[in-house]
Amino acid sequence: MPTRRIAAAALTAVLTAMALASAHAGPYRAPRTPDGQPQLQGLWTANASTRLERPPGAPAGFTTKAEELAYEKAAMARIAEGGEAGLGQGASEWQVPFPLGRLDGRLRTGWITDPADGLVPYRPEAKLRQRALAAATLASANPEDRTPSDRCLVGGQASANPPMLNTAVAGGKRIVQTRDAVVILSEMNHDVRIIRLIDPKTAKAAHLPPNLRPWMGDSIGHWEGETLVVETTNLNPGEGDRGLFLIGPDARVTERFTRTAPDEIRYAFEVEDPATYTTPWRGEMPLHPDKGPIFEFACHEGNYSMPLMLQIARAADKGQ
Repeated sequence: MPTRRIAAAALTAVLTAMALASAHAGPYRAPRTPDGQPQLQGLWTANASTRLERPPGAPAGFTTKAEELAYEKAAMARIAEGGEAGLGQGASEWQVPFPLGRLDGRLRTGWITDPADGLVPYRPEAKLRQRALAAATLASANPEDRTPSDRCLVGGQASANPPMLNTAVAGGKRIVQTRDAVVILSEMNHDVRIIRLIDPKTAKAAHLPPNLRPWMGDSIGHWEGETLVVETTNLNPGEGDRGLFLIGPDARVTERFTRTAPDEIRYAFEVEDPATYTTPWRGEMPLHPDKGPIFEFACHEGNYSMPLMLQIARAADKGQ
């Protein structure tokens, strides 16, 4: 056989082998812990300018890359224009807007995947309750009337309570695994959520009694192949207003953590609360490695913010 034919046959064999290997590679398989669990441990972040709900007029997806880039450019320009503040106001000296988030290589205009409109499906009475909570917070007469995050009790929308959301600052999450638990430490306020692990083949999930409601709720998890599935109930009523959405104390949140690549955890969640929503709603977003480190979060109630917020409320009472 001529040399050229031998070389061509060899090249064809190599390419065929590579194609077959790629076809049979299948989904990513995460490294294992000493206990054989998929490795989720590490410092992760979901920092992005994409938010939970899709903005008015934003599309659910894009047909071309040019459309995607044009939307992102306009969105980032609006964020930069609205986020500027004078020296010493807010975090203008050090907070840089993060780009919009992407999942599966596609730009995401919001994290909610169901309902199709990308919005939290509130019941009418829940919307009224949300407005009443906002009005009561603005008219607060005492520190106890403020939100738990204002009082440095929890980290608010950047905390580890479910469903976890992304923010523009202090959004780091450290995940630690043991044989019996997965622990999530949030950079914001250093909240810690402990997820008890069970084997559903030998044990049934037993949540805390209804009168026990930790700040992070009661989370029980189990492994389904490569995915950590977590069910949380017993949510604390004081954490009902998360800033970005309202959730009731009797809600049930189901989360799924799947390591899809060395540098990504796919985080998906479902929220069920018939008293607050017309239907269960779902969302997903990526977690990516964070260089860190997690610094001290020195939140202390009553420094300047608490007296000033109460003074503003009193001025509003007087119509000033």
